[in-house]
Amino acid sequence: MTNKASKQEQPVKIEVGQRFPLTIKRLGINGEGVGYFKKRVVFVPGALPGEEVVAEVTKVQPRFAEAKVKKLRKSSPDRVAPPCPIYDSCGGCQLQHMAYPATLREKRDIVKQAFERYTRLKPEELNVKETIGMEDPWHYRNKSQLQVGKQNEKVLAGLYGMNSHELIDLTDCMVQHPATNKVTEQVKQILEDLHIPIYNEKKRKGIVRTIVTRVGFATGHIQLVLITTQKELPKQKLLLDEITRRIPEVTSILQNINGQKTSLIFGEETVHLAGEEVIQETLGDVSFELSARAFFQLNPEQTVKLYDEAKKAAQLSGTEKVVDAYCGVGTIGMWLAKDAGEIRGMDVIADSIDNANKNAEKNGLTNAHYVVGKAEKWLPKWVKEGWKPDVIVVDPPRTGCDAALLKTIIEVKPKRLVYVSCNPSTLAKDINELLKAGFKVEYVQPVDMFPHTSQVEVVTQIVLK
Repeated sequence: MTNKASKQEQPVKIEVGQRFPLTIKRLGINGEGVGYFKKRVVFVPGALPGEEVVAEVTKVQPRFAEAKVKKLRKSSPDRVAPPCPIYDSCGGCQLQHMAYPATLREKRDIVKQAFERYTRLKPEELNVKETIGMEDPWHYRNKSQLQVGKQNEKVLAGLYGMNSHELIDLTDCMVQHPATNKVTEQVKQILEDLHIPIYNEKKRKGIVRTIVTRVGFATGHIQLVLITTQKELPKQKLLLDEITRRIPEVTSILQNINGQKTSLIFGEETVHLAGEEVIQETLGDVSFELSARAFFQLNPEQTVKLYDEAKKAAQLSGTEKVVDAYCGVGTIGMWLAKDAGEIRGMDVIADSIDNANKNAEKNGLTNAHYVVGKAEKWLPKWVKEGWKPDVIVVDPPRTGCDAALLKTIIEVKPKRLVYVSCNPSTLAKDINELLKAGFKVEYVQPVDMFPHTSQVEVVTQIVLK
């Protein structure tokens, strides 16, 4: 082999600090711009499709590089000024610098990319519909989970900045419901006034580590959960008196204990401190009780659209047996119950199942029943007993369906599978397994649950061939 030939085969070396012109071809799954330099993928946060930039390399990996925009040579017509004053440092939103209609278009493209990458489906075989957006894409989040810290005796609550461990104080987040912002601000001030020890992650000392606030959009009920490193809470009575006096709109106060060195917010033990143990929320004509750890969709307005799409995909006639896997507090199942013969759901969090059964009873749904455990345990048992589902609905975490659950679904062979996903990549990987087993994708419907972020929710109708 000649030196010339071997040189041609060597990948071009890219180094940190190197600068080069780059045309942005598309958005990546984390909302960053994606371009190609000498056939190497380069991810550029803040760059938009169609833009021409001078990129400066910040990190080099074997298969790709990361870079920042050093100079914007040609701007996208979709570029806008982000309205949030801490947008660049916070990192909670990734797409405020892009016009909202354009983000809906790009989110659909992110879904298509995932299917092209992880399945053998040809583009013409894939029916990806237009993304369903929001009329007013601000102040939509019903829950905030903010880490607590201290700086010069001042109590902060916020998120860690992009690629750093600096806590960015969030005082008036534009995507949070105003009530969650107000309650968090007041709680910070109370903790500061009472000199209650704040957790220091580096020293692993202190007590209050996270403030969790959830509001019922329809009811106005507000739940406050203080995540602490220990059960004993200094000045507890004084703290509760001040919260009740300064923030009377808070209807439920709880404490959750998490003394572990972990990125998980909640620990296993929850203590009821004051007010109600749960808050009420209503979606459409279905009402829900929510305990501290119960999962509930974060954008109620879009949740109605999402669940209507799930109902459409389930194609219920009134007689079907439906399984709601990963059911949480039973939201999707209860949305479908009036059009189904029977709903059975399961979840591994016992509190959620307790909420789900109470919610079903409260809504007069005698055909909805919920159990603690995994679907891969319950489904084979029910089939053995002669109860075979016609429709299975899954709404798994970002990691996708458990491999054992996919295997069980393939064995049970429901007529229809409705897959609600918050991660297009794991959705496409799971669907690839289902395609091999004789299932077929009818259509894919993206829904924008988190405007101005890179996240996209997807409802997919899958049928048995």
